[in-house]
Amino acid sequence: MLSRLTRPQTVAALAVPAAALLATAAFAPLPFSVAQPGLTANVLGENKGTQVITISGAPVRKTSGQLRMTTIEATSPDTRVGLTDVIDSWFSTDQAVMPRDSVYPSGGDVKEIERYNREQMEQSQDEATRAALNYLDRADENIDVTLRLADVGGPSAGLLFSLGIVDKLNGDGSGGDLTGGRVVAGTGTIDEKGVVGPVGGVPLKTQAARRDGATVFLVPKAECADARTELPEGLRLIPVTTLQGAVRALVDLEKGTGKVPSC
Repeated sequence: MLSRLTRPQTVAALAVPAAALLATAAFAPLPFSVAQPGLTANVLGENKGTQVITISGAPVRKTSGQLRMTTIEATSPDTRVGLTDVIDSWFSTDQAVMPRDSVYPSGGDVKEIERYNREQMEQSQDEATRAALNYLDRADENIDVTLRLADVGGPSAGLLFSLGIVDKLNGDGSGGDLTGGRVVAGTGTIDEKGVVGPVGGVPLKTQAARRDGATVFLVPKAECADARTELPEGLRLIPVTTLQGAVRALVDLEKGTGKVPSC
């Protein structure tokens, strides 16, 4: 019986099944995805030759600076991820191991997941448009907004879409740009009431943002702690909970009022 073994004997007895378990795990697929910093896109400009935000039915401002939505790139849902991949990622600052179900909806094949992500993006675009027009009190006007962003799925660009629409229609409200000429990046879902939600993968997105020239990063307030993990030098975090708060923070940053929140 185990209770009669000495401590060295106990360790030796446990070592055999543990070693067998590790050997099995090393070759067995695990329910994880390996992610890394992905592309970013300036929603005020073009992506792959196509204007991201097109507005008709209202005058559109000429903007300066950039508002860059951010993404992560993850192994596809049918990619085999083993223990060695997980261990390698733990020791890498530009990779992260994430539960597969947090990256992809469970229970679907690749085509179903791609369709789901497209639907999420389309819904996000609709809500981002309504949030921006509601914020500007222009929801009842005959303003048509078209959003195009190739090869990106999911809802996490919602906040940046809304900010881009606001900047093109209204800027900072007094003739200036929301960006203040800066490269501003960020992430966050948004609903039609302008409430910003968390998205996941924020530490990788901050790296993508800094790589592509951003000096400011808008992050859902609930993910401030995650955003500070592996935060690139020279990138300022601004926590947000609503579209109104995000606009106000950018205006305060532009005007140097000193009221800008921080994580």
